[in-house]
Amino acid sequence: MAPGLTDIAWEAPWLSPWRPLGEPLAARVSAGVSVAEALNQAAEAAGLSCRFQSQTQAAGAAAYEQGIHEHGRVPTRDNLHDFFNGLCWLHWPQAKQRLNQLHVLELNQATRGPADGRSLRGPVRDALTVFDENAALLQAPDPLWAALQERRWGDLFGPLRPLWGQARLLLFGHALHEQLVRPYKAITAHVWRVPAADDLQGAALDAWLAADLTPAKLAAKPFAPLPVLGVPGWWAPNLNPDFYLDTQVFRPARPLGSRHRPVAAA
Repeated sequence: MAPGLTDIAWEAPWLSPWRPLGEPLAARVSAGVSVAEALNQAAEAAGLSCRFQSQTQAAGAAAYEQGIHEHGRVPTRDNLHDFFNGLCWLHWPQAKQRLNQLHVLELNQATRGPADGRSLRGPVRDALTVFDENAALLQAPDPLWAALQERRWGDLFGPLRPLWGQARLLLFGHALHEQLVRPYKAITAHVWRVPAADDLQGAALDAWLAADLTPAKLAAKPFAPLPVLGVPGWWAPNLNPDFYLDTQVFRPARPLGSRHRPVAAA
């Protein structure tokens, strides 16, 4: 059985979109089925083309992505990380396929270092990895998005707090889901904005996202950092306004003169 699987709190707000599918799959794995086998049963029932292949060790990035691209087989270990990766494939098949296509494109176009011959990653591959592991999708009114981009935490969770009732935050990254099995205050998502359209849900949202994931947009890294347990209704401690005064988690925006340096997640 995948370690930690029984620790998943499916009633958590961030898991509500995945619970109908994820909870029964976790039960099957807990009963002795491998993660890959449980995911394959769900993929076949949903008519998806991807399949999951059991393995015991992590594959190198190039072999991993190329194998998915050429054979439609996702290497899958019996652990929480790969369990959530499989759920992501089941929920976002078009977006996940697009990420894989872009990874392979970047790997095939990568320049070689002069000394050791290793592929250079570049900004697109870096952004692809960040998205795949840690992205969240936000549909929100303009004032909320502006406050998030500018890291105006006091506004975002103070005067603008009622606007969260008009927003929808969907977690994408499988490492992000894995972290939230044992939640702690500093867990931070890289947020990608989605238009606030009522018809942009389910398969339509998946198709939109696949089209929106372009090399140019990814290279610009249009992410906004968000400590997700600050989202109203997601964690009881954030009912106390002092929750947001922790500048080690809710970090202010960097001064303009320092923005040429790499910026860490909030």
